Amino acid sequence: MRTATSRIAYELRCSFRSPDAVFFTFLFPVVMLALFSVAFADADPIRAVAADGRPVAVDYATYYLPGLVATAILLSGTQALGVDIATERSDGTLKRLGGTPLPVLSYFVGKVGMVVVTTVAQIVLLLGVASLVFGVALPTDAGDWGVFAGVVLLGIATSCVLGVAISALPREGRRATATIVPVVLVLQFISGVYLPFVQLPAWLQGVASGFPLRWMASGMRSVFLPSGFASAEPGGAWHLGTGTLVLAVWLVLGTVACLLTFRWNRRDT
Repeated sequence: MRTATSRIAYELRCSFRSPDAVFFTFLFPVVMLALFSVAFADADPIRAVAADGRPVAVDYATYYLPGLVATAILLSGTQALGVDIATERSDGTLKRLGGTPLPVLSYFVGKVGMVVVTTVAQIVLLLGVASLVFGVALPTDAGDWGVFAGVVLLGIATSCVLGVAISALPREGRRATATIVPVVLVLQFISGVYLPFVQLPAWLQGVASGFPLRWMASGMRSVFLPSGFASAEPGGAWHLGTGTLVLAVWLVLGTVACLLTFRWNRRDT
């Protein structure tokens, strides 16, 4: 445990000493929230009609916050972890670590601990900027925060195992960003982060519904948006049970993929 704790501190130092990682992973959701909030500050609110016929409306900062919170989880877990491990495998860092007394568990505790800390810091920063700068009203109901905590915990776990699994795709570390980042970016656009999910073609909704980000974003919308916005979701409901099931399935599949694909050495060695 002492070794694992020191690995978390080491991974955090490495992460925040990399300017591109800080911007494109840690600050990216905050920058996007600020961009959308400022760009649409004078636009009409986003409206929906509740199931009882009552109109509801929110400003753009409130509308984009849930999807960007979900994106923060995916960026810190899948993207950052995937690029990190692929780079370390390519430059021989993993091979050298594999020849030391460092326990495998300590290595992964360090990586996952880094993801947990950076994700929590991102979310706190996002909520702080949204509330203090753009006047977003945060939930006051304990049940909403319970759903929030559940989505965050399950989302972090799923994103971490997918990050380890996807790190096996790039054959070289220099190609890791070009291989992994586009996948994460496409998922953001088809999962209801930047575009209203129901405005996408039905077939694209079906594709997105097979991936975790769509359900993390939907779960976060159930927390931060008025209940009347459930009518703007497919089927007119948040479908939290279905989202939990999909995330759990990806958690299991990702864990199996990690066990089958993780290697200390590059594939050509």
